[in-house]
Amino acid sequence: MKKLRFPLALGLALCSLLAQGQSLPAPKEFYFDADPQTTRAIVALSGEGQEVVDRLAATVARRPDDVESRVQLARVAMQSGRLELGDELYQAAQRNAGSNQRLSRAVTWNYGWDLYRAGEPQRALEQWQKLIGGWPSTPGWQPPTLALALWKLDRRAEAVAWYAAAVRTEPQQWSSAASYPHLLPDWREEDRALLAEVLAAWQANPPAWP
Repeated sequence: MKKLRFPLALGLALCSLLAQGQSLPAPKEFYFDADPQTTRAIVALSGEGQEVVDRLAATVARRPDDVESRVQLARVAMQSGRLELGDELYQAAQRNAGSNQRLSRAVTWNYGWDLYRAGEPQRALEQWQKLIGGWPSTPGWQPPTLALALWKLDRRAEAVAWYAAAVRTEPQQWSSAASYPHLLPDWREEDRALLAEVLAAWQANPPAWP
């Protein structure tokens, strides 16, 4: 991706997060809940390139509480290799989202995916873990997404256990990788291929429930 300039007028300090390995709770039996308010790509301005970056930066400078502009700017920063700046922007967005649970969950979900795609699966998992046990309590996105991150981290038994929850919920959908392009249209092909490895491990030795 073309390297983009980020205006110094933002005046944002750069910081990094410490990755911490944490245990996940055991998956529940089924995950039927839809969660579209969480799993939406946050886009404040359409388009791409330096002009969009400048407009987003100007909006953030003028309206520090504009969560969606800050998230989109964070995404561009991470995609441009500016991980520390992306962290700072995302963390500020999470603070500004405050008690708005729908917006807060969407920010955290997006943060996790941008970390994952930036090569930080452990930190991505830490973000997604914050969404476990909230409302809705059993969103359908969690089993495949958490299985992907866990498999990437070589936590294979946990990955298979989470994938098994997807299969229990919708066996006709998740028992074959042929459904992945339809089920996971926004995933990269490499991520769908990695999830297919989890599927193969589940097929070889499906865990019992509970």
